[in-house]
Amino acid sequence: MMVIGLTGGIGSGKTTVAGFFKEKGIAVYIADDAGKRLLETSEKIREQVIALLGQKAYNDHTPNRKYIASIVFNDTEKLEALNSIIHPAVASDFEIWKTKQTSVYVIYEAAILFESGGYRKCDYNILVTANKEERLKRLQQRDQSTIEEIEARMARQWSDEKKKKLADFEIQNHDLALARSKVDELHEILLKRGKN
Repeated sequence: MMVIGLTGGIGSGKTTVAGFFKEKGIAVYIADDAGKRLLETSEKIREQVIALLGQKAYNDHTPNRKYIASIVFNDTEKLEALNSIIHPAVASDFEIWKTKQTSVYVIYEAAILFESGGYRKCDYNILVTANKEERLKRLQQRDQSTIEEIEARMARQWSDEKKKKLADFEIQNHDLALARSKVDELHEILLKRGKN
């Protein structure tokens, strides 16, 4: 079974594109959702996060996301340390999930697929792109964040130019109908490659 990495900068619409693949009967694993779930359910992760960030990182057994974000987004070493706790757990969870899937290929959707080196575990990688104005507009509507907050988050991710060098395919997501037809085209290519 082929694993297809799917990534894109914040606000590029990678979750929307993942939904187009789901409509085709392709199983989609969303790494960020898995990370959130494991942060809530894994006792081992809870202990490691508290050791890293202190007792305030959890209210009882619930992650204090605001507190965690306020620390890690202002301290790259803490962010890397947190990622080194969560990423291996997500990778193991994905391997278990993958054994239960039956589609010719599966989509592994992750925000920092290239930055984390996760793309190396995928057979092919798809990059979803959108222009900066479009991304800012989407994120303001979605998160009610300020332009400054969004730009700070964007600055922590690699540029599309850097990602394009590692991607096998690109889906430009400025127009939903065009993005959907690109998914149709890629789906056919991937089915052929998966059956060979």
